[in-house]
Amino acid sequence: MPLSRIEESTTRKQGGVEFGGGRVAYASGEATVADAMVRRPKLLPATATGRDVRDLFDDDHVHAALVVDGERLLTVIEPHEVGASGDGPARAMGTLRGRTVAPGADLWETWVWMIGNRCRRLAVVEDGRCVGLLCLKRTSRGFCCDAGVHARARQTMTSEEPTRQELTWDE
Repeated sequence: MPLSRIEESTTRKQGGVEFGGGRVAYASGEATVADAMVRRPKLLPATATGRDVRDLFDDDHVHAALVVDGERLLTVIEPHEVGASGDGPARAMGTLRGRTVAPGADLWETWVWMIGNRCRRLAVVEDGRCVGLLCLKRTSRGFCCDAGVHARARQTMTSEEPTRQELTWDE
């Protein structure tokens, strides 16, 4: 993934980015993508259909569908790529181009790239295997963590409406 060069003025303007348990990175080199990724993202099997993808996107917290064959990532599908009709194979939708990052990539540089490209989700891939998902929060000031995802899942199961944060952009 091509990352933009970070200038000192950009660093001062954007402040820090929160990841995993309230930790904050303020500059390049302070954390990696692996430090911030969700380690157990929702995955769809290679046999998934367009209908399965649409069902996954019924959850307004889901912004990317990851289709895998075993551990191998086949494609990343964004909501705008799913038509209302048709029930073809999900693996034929989406792309990997511009939608993946390595676990060892610099978190700060990846965050800057994601903001610049209005990207909320990147599949974390190592040797073709899907090892996680980097999830930028709606506010763009930090990343979702496993604990937050699990808490939201428990909240959804009890039918409580989650608190909404100010939106930076909808994707």
